[in-house]
Amino acid sequence: MSERSAKIIMDEQEIDRALMRIAHEIIEANKGADQLAIIGIVTRGDILARRIARLIEQIEGLEIPVGLLDISLYRDDVSTRITPMLYSTNIPFNVDDKRIVLVDDVLFTGRTIRAALDAIMDFGRPAAIQLAVLVDRGHRELPIRADYVGKNVPSSRDEQINLSLAEIDGVSFVEISTVRFNRRMTLNQQDENEPDE
Repeated sequence: MSERSAKIIMDEQEIDRALMRIAHEIIEANKGADQLAIIGIVTRGDILARRIARLIEQIEGLEIPVGLLDISLYRDDVSTRITPMLYSTNIPFNVDDKRIVLVDDVLFTGRTIRAALDAIMDFGRPAAIQLAVLVDRGHRELPIRADYVGKNVPSSRDEQINLSLAEIDGVSFVEISTVRFNRRMTLNQQDENEPDE
């Protein structure tokens, strides 16, 4: 048996404020929105990317191209996964010489971002790639850091951080949860319940 405890660490208003701050930071760091494009990693980063693009458009009055990226086949563990979950990639613009802002929901080990960087480079040669994440939970395994962070959340490896968004889930919040396993639970049962990286 296992017990799950969860706590909300960002509500809808806090998410909105964090995204607005990130939008302003992106504009400031890039001295405007010229040659800017945003690519979101599915399945939550793509929604955050659209939100950030809309905010930048409202501030700067410029339409920002947005792309959606599936990194499933670029993961470094793809050969060990029986059937990777595949989504669609749609980058409807030329990435050459663009200043790309890559958007994801939670930054953890850095392996998803490494895969995303490889995928983007297959589309061309951007002038720069920057990283924006809603939550940075630490525990990096690769030398990757975010340029724009909504919230830094200290966490342990046995905790999970999950983002719900109104566009998919009907409500927006970030929660941190811990699954505690009963001592009598077998090791095999525990392995089956461990979250994917």
